[in-house]
Amino acid sequence: MTTFRTTDPDPFDLGFEADDEFAPVGGDPWRTAPAPAAAASDPFADFPPARPRPESRPEPAPGLASLASNPFADLAPPVQEAPRPAPVAAPEPAAMDWGVSAHDEILPGVEAGVEAGVGEASVPRIAIHAFGVRAETLAVIEAAAADRRMNRASVVTRSGGLEAAVDFYQNQPTPSLVLVETMDSAQRMLALLDGLAQVCDPGTKVVVIGQTNDIALYRELMRRGVSEYLTQPKSPLQVIRAVTALYSDPSAPFVGRQVAFVGAKGGVGSSTLAHNFAWSMAERMEAATVIVDLDLPFGTAGLDFNQDPLQGVLDALSQPERLDPVLMDRMMVRCGDRLSLLAAPATLEQDYDIGADAYEEVTQKMRGAAPFVVLDLPHSWAPWTRKVLVGSDDLVIVATPDLASLRNAKNIVDLVRQARPNDIPPRLVLNQVGVPGRPEIPVKDFGEALGVTPSLVLPFDPKLFGQAANNGQMVAEVAPKSKAAEGVDHLARLISRREAPAAAKSASILSGLFKKK
Repeated sequence: MTTFRTTDPDPFDLGFEADDEFAPVGGDPWRTAPAPAAAASDPFADFPPARPRPESRPEPAPGLASLASNPFADLAPPVQEAPRPAPVAAPEPAAMDWGVSAHDEILPGVEAGVEAGVGEASVPRIAIHAFGVRAETLAVIEAAAADRRMNRASVVTRSGGLEAAVDFYQNQPTPSLVLVETMDSAQRMLALLDGLAQVCDPGTKVVVIGQTNDIALYRELMRRGVSEYLTQPKSPLQVIRAVTALYSDPSAPFVGRQVAFVGAKGGVGSSTLAHNFAWSMAERMEAATVIVDLDLPFGTAGLDFNQDPLQGVLDALSQPERLDPVLMDRMMVRCGDRLSLLAAPATLEQDYDIGADAYEEVTQKMRGAAPFVVLDLPHSWAPWTRKVLVGSDDLVIVATPDLASLRNAKNIVDLVRQARPNDIPPRLVLNQVGVPGRPEIPVKDFGEALGVTPSLVLPFDPKLFGQAANNGQMVAEVAPKSKAAEGVDHLARLISRREAPAAAKSASILSGLFKKK
């Protein structure tokens, strides 16, 4: 293996700045513009392409799979990602044990998005071809292709690596993205990439997977128009994040974290907890939040927040292709400085026959409305319900300690674990625990049967929840020091991976002192 070492002067330092347009040396098939530096400064200029350029094939368009500017030109550290800090578990209230344990540990490779408390973008509808050399690399790419973030992309894997890709595309059009692995030396790699550039269609992006972690090689690949360079990815998330970064919208300030609440059966309080959770995120965590009521005929979000909007989620689902930030803002109603509501019509005047694609498109676009998007799902099963459950960043299952809830919750947990192997497990909330005279399954046995430790256990308190519902208020507004209010705040800290600001804590104390009797 040939390793490149940089000396002073760096043979790959072409004097580019971050905002400069990049053009290759003479004879580089990836671009056609003249070189800004002398050809003598390029140690690879004398290497011929892997095969002669066909006479009948047109010259590839300038900027094929290239960056307009290279933000990595001035990097000095190696290409390998810096180690992430170990996840820090959210602190628990000292006054009460909420039953949180190993369930809240973050899985390896998942900690970046979870700790940041932000959502992760999905890959658009594109075609991806992957050419691997090692069986391990192909297995990682296939696992990434099965992930929820790439369910809209079409992925085809082949063996043979970079050289096989050059041969394959001699008489085949290239897809939107080509992943190629190579075990060759740097000189051989660059020669094969020159051959691949000759057969690539305009607009194709190329990601190279290699074994050499060298900044000089990385700079040369970026200069030649390669979109990204990875060194032997170990997990599917490394591949997924590399692909999503290529197609992310640079104008979008964030991708909202989507939190879905679903009840194991009807009447367990899933909607009530979803609404109180959204309120806690906005008021306690001081994070902009949107609550979306997807129970079209029987949704209660409008009642719980004492709102009766003229437009809501049905208008968005009826015209998902027209949904933009301006229209979205008109459809939502403000329930506070940081909380917005997209309410359900809650009428039986019409049938709601809406396809799963409309739900998927609306929920994806809602991620741009706020850093946190809370989905209140109905207790029903349809293709769109499955898509929303699998596609959410966090899933909260609300159940009561009885046999029907146990059976249904286990079905949901098993489905989600199989469909989301690279995500954290769903969170379990046991609600209405301690109903007088009702036989109940012990909390410990309930969690062991599911293989999930409950993140929150709430006692049966019909007076508090009934008063809040009848007043159109949240439980924290009615009784800020109640166990239910503290429990919901605790769940908000767990999912957001952050602590409530000091101002919010002081406001909570004062609201309890000056609450009307």
